[in-house]
Amino acid sequence: MSAIDAFTAIVNPPEVAILAVGSVRQTPVVKDGALTVGQMMKATLSADHRATDGAEAAQFMQAFKKKLEEPLRLML
Repeated sequence: MSAIDAFTAIVNPPEVAILAVGSVRQTPVVKDGALTVGQMMKATLSADHRATDGAEAAQFMQAFKKKLEEPLRLML
């Protein structure tokens, strides 16, 4: 909505984490050795390390990335 590429959200108590999502942009990417145009989006996760740790946050981000890359799997 605001054409923001990326930002870092602030965790407010009693939240444990908050996900910041930037705009989807067309970006040059290499796919199967060829240069093409792809859709890219930046996302960051801010987490309260008193309640969780970086490994758990990384697992969440990996799962989030996988869901975005294969949205049809959400219907299964």
